[in-house]
Amino acid sequence: MRPTGEVVAALRSLMKNLPNSLGSINAYIIPSDDAHQSEYLAKRDERRAFISGFDGSAGTAVVTDKEALLWTDGRYYQQAGKQLDEQWTLMKDGQPTTPTIDAYLAKVLEPGSKVGVDANLISTRAWNPLHTSLKSAGCSLLPITPNLIDLVWKDQPAAPQHPVEPLLVEYTGQTVAQKLDAVREKMNDKRASVLVVSALDEIAWFLNLRGSDIDYNPVFFSYVLITRDDMYFFIDEKKLSESIHEHFRTNGVQPKIRPYGDVHQVLRTLAESSPDRVWISLGSSYALTALIPEEKRLHEITPINLMKAVKNDTEAAGMRACHIRDGVALCQYFAWLERSLKDGKVVDEISGADQLELFRSKQDKYKGLSFTTISASGPNGSVIHYHPLPETNRPITDKEMYLCDSGAQFLDGTTDVTRTMHFGTPTAEEVTAFTHVLKGQIALGTAIFPRKVKGQFLDTIARKALWDAGLDYGHGTGHGIGHFLNVHEGPMGIGIRLMPDDPGLEENMFLSNEPGYYKVGKFGIRIEDIVQVVSTNIGDNFDGRGALTFHTVTMCPIQTKLIDVGLLTEKERTSVNRYHKTVWETLSPLLKSAGDAETLAWLQRETQPI
Repeated sequence: MRPTGEVVAALRSLMKNLPNSLGSINAYIIPSDDAHQSEYLAKRDERRAFISGFDGSAGTAVVTDKEALLWTDGRYYQQAGKQLDEQWTLMKDGQPTTPTIDAYLAKVLEPGSKVGVDANLISTRAWNPLHTSLKSAGCSLLPITPNLIDLVWKDQPAAPQHPVEPLLVEYTGQTVAQKLDAVREKMNDKRASVLVVSALDEIAWFLNLRGSDIDYNPVFFSYVLITRDDMYFFIDEKKLSESIHEHFRTNGVQPKIRPYGDVHQVLRTLAESSPDRVWISLGSSYALTALIPEEKRLHEITPINLMKAVKNDTEAAGMRACHIRDGVALCQYFAWLERSLKDGKVVDEISGADQLELFRSKQDKYKGLSFTTISASGPNGSVIHYHPLPETNRPITDKEMYLCDSGAQFLDGTTDVTRTMHFGTPTAEEVTAFTHVLKGQIALGTAIFPRKVKGQFLDTIARKALWDAGLDYGHGTGHGIGHFLNVHEGPMGIGIRLMPDDPGLEENMFLSNEPGYYKVGKFGIRIEDIVQVVSTNIGDNFDGRGALTFHTVTMCPIQTKLIDVGLLTEKERTSVNRYHKTVWETLSPLLKSAGDAETLAWLQRETQPI
């Protein structure tokens, strides 16, 4: 918990006397986003964390002249409760009694009040309903520049200046020119003469480039504007070496490279002169959208987002291959951890996470972690997005559950896997809860469903076994995952909440399958695999629509010690045994060739049939 009274007071002072003689505002909204609506942020963009003290990846802060409030969802209730000081009120988003931000402001503000926000940091999808709701209450929503947090953040980090690197076609499967042709074909179909690309992972994927401006996310700060004849690339040119210019020549394109900050001016000019529509996602910032005449706006998910979500054959092969190498490292870690505890060695959450990273770093094509490892012992496991810090670090012992959610970036793909284990004797409650989570995970992983069904419709499949026991979990069931890109990737997903851009599931999408259960103050359970959407056959294949199912690409045993076999159906037992047989047959030759007899023995034991 960090004291925030001084910076909140400084912010309120600015709200009463805005820069540039803009008057005053009655409330200021601080979103989590950067100018590209990224989930994970560079240090300089962690404005909401700076003003509130809460550093979870999701949440929105609101400061009025009397109150400071933080809205966040169920993944972060515990964390926010521990990190917010007395200045702040936690608003548990998703609870029936918690008002939305617009409803709250409409209630507490007098008619005529002004609410400010940096329009670069709020998507058009979020701006529009907020603007409408406040207007109906007699209030107004105003774009405020410069950003007020930047003015009170005296030691704000500098913008990252890391070099950009090319990704070879042997990994991407397509040249930039091929992708550009496909995008322009979609633009012609929609009668759009300009396409705005602001999401950093879309830009990295489209240009076959990777960077490191945001920790764990191989992206770089930039914008792309595509017209029928030109492609504009807005970036700090100091990030581009000669190899990047050669990369573009090899990929058959010649982008017009402009300074990063010029995007607003160029977009305004292109939009005003455009003979047709300007295509911009509702997920882009309102600051960009506002530059386009309203009658010319085409608000749809970009074609790049959809193309990126469906892996081509090269990308799909890379995703499967990197999960095999990742599985070797995971098995080495869990075998090492079990042995270390038996030998009486002290291993804590931090040293355990470091050791796992070391095993991963020895794998071919390794490029780093894909997120901060969630290494959580005992009650820390019940904090859904926990990551160990020196002040929270606990030893890993044979007396408590251990939850490890981790992933890596490889040149040929991205991994994300969670395993929950007990290295001693688990309680009956832990075994029962684990088994219900497993039943849900199997149910989703073996589901057969029509092509293009939206992920939201599959969520209940994973929850039913838990619901039957009166249990549940406060996070989504599945997220898309990038190809050597962001570990969380849209537009599809599996969860209770509607994903407005979900195009429906189709072959070669990759998602997580990760139900869980969390006993606050005691333990956490999550079983997470990455699955590939594949075709299958059943009956008349949904009247010819096409039938799909999931193929699990994660390669790491599920601890059978935690399974109450009596609670499983024959189909579920067969599923576990079939999976473990595949893990053994896939990983054992690699461990044998590496001469790793210890991990091989552990793997053989952990994959025995139940």
